Amino acid sequence: MPLDALFQSAGALAVTGWLALALAPLAHRAATLYAGLALPAVLSAGYTALILVFWSGAEGGFDNLASVMRLFDSPGVALAGWVHYLAFDLVVGASITRTARAEGIPHLLLLPCLGLTFLFGPVGFLLFLALRAGLSLRARIPSET
Repeated sequence: MPLDALFQSAGALAVTGWLALALAPLAHRAATLYAGLALPAVLSAGYTALILVFWSGAEGGFDNLASVMRLFDSPGVALAGWVHYLAFDLVVGASITRTARAEGIPHLLLLPCLGLTFLFGPVGFLLFLALRAGLSLRARIPSET
């Protein structure tokens, strides 16, 4: 299968996981099992296959920024890196969803965190941490009623 087709397939598959997380209140166990375990496992298997096929022929490494940039000049390694992001961001999104549910955080407040985690990984996670901290602080402040 051509790399572009693999790229498209991996992205479309990941989107199904993000949709499951967005709709998690409808079937929370199924959504977190699918998006937090099954789908990342499939993507991880794809990542492993890509690394096994393309890693040995790639130039570069991890010792400095120029070496990392050279490493990702290889289309197969760049695709593996993308699939790595897709898998791990889904794991983070599923963790955010599980934590929010356990802590009683309203799902609507979670949606911006999930969207940002999908698009910008750590930014969405950071927003979730800020949301949790804000809600926790708010809960500790006595209301004046």
